[in-house]
Amino acid sequence: MKIGITSDHRGVYLKSSLIEYLEHAGYKVVNYGTDTSESVDFPKYALKLGKGVKKKSVDYGIAICGTGIGMSIALNKVDGIYCAKISNISEAVLCRKHNNANVVAISADINEELAKSMIEKFITTAFLNEEKYIRRNDMIKDIEENG
Repeated sequence: MKIGITSDHRGVYLKSSLIEYLEHAGYKVVNYGTDTSESVDFPKYALKLGKGVKKKSVDYGIAICGTGIGMSIALNKVDGIYCAKISNISEAVLCRKHNNANVVAISADINEELAKSMIEKFITTAFLNEEKYIRRNDMIKDIEENG
């Protein structure tokens, strides 16, 4: 499985820790930047990750910025990207089970061990594929396509 990951300047440290963790666990990781603590504009990096997920260059995406909110907003502007801003393990599980999210956004300030647990749950949890979740996700896709 291939995981794409990106961050802004505030998320560089946590991103590097997550890359090491994921590679040690056997995942292939694609780093979409940035790799500097100098201030950068996060939407540029969100778009790189979003395009990677959309083109299926990676299976799932992880985005990190100061709060996770900006990355989430930017990523959700990319057609076919369903990014959940998560803060705990329950949200990591439910965004996959119910919403079939393909990207998560997290805060750079989150505890490293919690971040690792959340990411592991996100990438190992399957979509429930039940009629009510399919229907609801189709309704979201309809909003995306038709406004």
